[in-house]
Amino acid sequence: MTEGTIYSVYLMKQANKRINKIKLFWKNLGPGLITGASDDDPSGIATYSQAGAKYGFQLLWTAILTYPLMVAIQEMCARIGIVAKEGLTGIIKKHYPKYILYIIIIISFPSIIFNIGADIAGMGAVGNLLIPDIPASVFSIVFTILLTYSIIFWSYKKIASILKWLCISLFSYMIIPFLIDTDWKLVLKNAFIPTIIRDKNFFMVLVGIFGTTISPYLFFWQTSMEVEEKSRKLIVDKKIISNMESNISGGMFFSNLAFFFIVLTTGSVLYNANIHNITTVEEAAKALKPLAGDLSYLLFAFGVLGTGFLAIPVLASSLSYMMAETFGWKEGLNKKFKQAPGFYITMIFSLAIGLLIPLLGISPIKALLYTAVLYGITAPLLIGLILHICNQKKIMGEFTNGKLSNIFGIITFLIMLISALFLIYYQIST
Repeated sequence: MTEGTIYSVYLMKQANKRINKIKLFWKNLGPGLITGASDDDPSGIATYSQAGAKYGFQLLWTAILTYPLMVAIQEMCARIGIVAKEGLTGIIKKHYPKYILYIIIIISFPSIIFNIGADIAGMGAVGNLLIPDIPASVFSIVFTILLTYSIIFWSYKKIASILKWLCISLFSYMIIPFLIDTDWKLVLKNAFIPTIIRDKNFFMVLVGIFGTTISPYLFFWQTSMEVEEKSRKLIVDKKIISNMESNISGGMFFSNLAFFFIVLTTGSVLYNANIHNITTVEEAAKALKPLAGDLSYLLFAFGVLGTGFLAIPVLASSLSYMMAETFGWKEGLNKKFKQAPGFYITMIFSLAIGLLIPLLGISPIKALLYTAVLYGITAPLLIGLILHICNQKKIMGEFTNGKLSNIFGIITFLIMLISALFLIYYQIST
């Protein structure tokens, strides 16, 4: 064998090793990636687009600030699921007064339904932008039917795999700023030097960002999905916890990177064109077309559809896990419909009611407003409970919170509490 042939064989082996590493990395990406990506749902995109259009790059710093806070809370939720082998609702039901559980359910149920409705409406509107001959309501109905069918008839493994691939749709937002003229020096300045404007509208957008980024439904999803993913692991060790932490950190980084680039895109294009009043994803997409070109517009629109197909199953599933654990039903995406009828009926019901919101003419903006208010009320309560659970040895054993987790958890609690108070104050005062 010649030296050239030996070298070629060596290169092929190295290439195969790299491919196998990438495959293993992709295979090991679990709920953390899906949780992070689903946080950038169509309603979240509308909030981030509004921030960019109204204030340019001035709110880019929030993407960096919220990253460690998201990681801290979602890591705690994942650890609860892995160690306790039970969803968050089940833990609250078992260890806390019943009235706390019922308050969370009563507030969470409508907030998640409103969120689903706003996302379905956003997807329908964007579908209509891409194919104007088909009404937005038809798109909303078709998308809802597709989502319902996939959730009921596909296996958990298939759903998880598809959700992971849908995460790629967020890359569309990371491409757009490189297709347009972007002031990268100004971007870096605003990313690391916070800007605070003493203005009611500014604080409303800021509160909206915190509420959209640190969403209570993700707490329930993360915990329950870790139970499903790790249900066969009899012993919890440091390696499992370490892998989970890496997964959460990567997923939240991906989420906030997309959030950063959505603000960057709309700040570059819409703010500089004096288009400051963006309230929906279709308005953002429509405004981008003449200013940033067809490719940027299409990337933005397809990103909305991809994140919608990703986020709505997460929203519906989180509600199903909550209801199943509250009433003692069989649960899990790894079960068939006949094995967990209550679990799946809750999902079907939530999608059907969510679809009715845009079909009945209820404004998606109002739905988002109701969602933000209800999330604002539940987030501090849930974060406080999560912190308390993660410091209880009788629940968490040797895997209770460390000092750093508690510090970031308390900071998140205070930020969400202050945000909720600001939100309530502004709603009362207007």
